[in-house]
Amino acid sequence: MELFTVSLSASAPPRAGELAKSMTEQAVVALHIDSNAQTAAAVEFLMTSGHDIRCDAVLPAFQLQSHGPGVYRATSSVLAEYVVNELESGILASIIRKKYRNNPNAEPAVIEKYCHEMLHGKEWDGLGTKFLDADRQRRKNKVAEEIESYLQTHTHLNLAGFATFRLELYRKELAEVVEYALDEYVLDKQYQEFISLLKYFVFLQETKVPHVHLLHKGGHEFSIYNEFFQPLEPKPPSDRIVAEMLETEMNIEDMVISSLISVSPKHITIHTRQPDMQVIRTIETIFDSRVTVCVKCASCSSSFDELVQP
Repeated sequence: MELFTVSLSASAPPRAGELAKSMTEQAVVALHIDSNAQTAAAVEFLMTSGHDIRCDAVLPAFQLQSHGPGVYRATSSVLAEYVVNELESGILASIIRKKYRNNPNAEPAVIEKYCHEMLHGKEWDGLGTKFLDADRQRRKNKVAEEIESYLQTHTHLNLAGFATFRLELYRKELAEVVEYALDEYVLDKQYQEFISLLKYFVFLQETKVPHVHLLHKGGHEFSIYNEFFQPLEPKPPSDRIVAEMLETEMNIEDMVISSLISVSPKHITIHTRQPDMQVIRTIETIFDSRVTVCVKCASCSSSFDELVQP
């Protein structure tokens, strides 16, 4: 007896066999049938075409009331994994295209990249991938719940169509991700424009000192020294407009940039054990060829190593 058939898109045949195998394995676990040979044959997942998977109930071993919930749950879990792994990026792209199709200034590919970073990319402070994994599992659970509910009352599931026209809560969440990604994109774009203005100001500004050493103590702690490694006490930038820009736009951890602009050195040596930190890359962007990054020189290793937190 046919319970249901799952149809994949024509572009996904290579995965159909894998999905059928995974459904079988999950059904075995869900029904606890590994020790019962008769019940083990209660359901079969068969490929009936290049992209159709049919679930057959084998009577009389199969009892719908007893075995049905486990089969639906196992199948929905496998399909939800497939949706999140294989279809999510396409769903996001579709949402972005639809939302910004009449906006000539939108950059869909860039917004899509921001979405991908939010969902799969950056690790959160101190959490590693735990937050990303938990968030992904939550999305998967939303998809699985809706597929399971659908299979209980329908005998045919077109997965691509289901992902496109159903999965309301899941698609709503992805739409919110798109909105947040757009906000991040706009903020980053504004920040980059701000950095470009600072770079232009530094280019026009006359140098005041020949050389400064910027000692990165770790995290967002910096100290500024002159060419003789004597502490410098920078004053606020003399240009009022630049001072106001820095006060309103610059992140608090980047205020070292304000200090460097006020000192206006001809050359900057940054002594750090974390050369890839964003603030250091920003300094390199603004001051360009004036910057040298040192990760272990004679000066900092002998006199300052005890101050630097690796």
